[in-house]
Amino acid sequence: MKAVVYEGPRQVSTKDVPDAKIERPTDVLVRVTTTNICGSDLHMYEGRTSFEVGRTFGHENMGEVIEVGSGVEKVKVGDRVVLPFNISCGFCKNCERGLTNYCLATQPDPSLAGAAYGFADMGPYGGGQAELLRVPFGDHNALRLGEDAEERENDYVMLSDIHDGRRLGES
Repeated sequence: MKAVVYEGPRQVSTKDVPDAKIERPTDVLVRVTTTNICGSDLHMYEGRTSFEVGRTFGHENMGEVIEVGSGVEKVKVGDRVVLPFNISCGFCKNCERGLTNYCLATQPDPSLAGAAYGFADMGPYGGGQAELLRVPFGDHNALRLGEDAEERENDYVMLSDIHDGRRLGES
């Protein structure tokens, strides 16, 4: 698949990378149709973080579900979905308190909490500035959109910019 890959400070390129794929039963695979470029991407782009050379950018994404893992119950192939900035499990003590940006289950480094797609120090997850994106805990992280999703794509992609741990519909 093609993806936007970090090559060093102020250097990115579109490259062929291995296809994203289902890795766990709770994963969803999304064909990315729209992605935002967030201002926080500038920290990585300008080399002010520990973002590794070769990683794919993109943490504000939306698209169409093309495959679901055997443990996914709510999200279906063909659903149009938006994917918020942070990746969370939905069941750890922080997620249950609404602090999904500090999820304890998605960050492999025990000294850190929280995870995101294609973001420095936020786990090993690929970014969505790519043709395909693996979405862990798909039933929790892939927010299904209505019938008008395709025509309102530019509006709905802005929903992906949820940084403070709240999910859609929460105050």
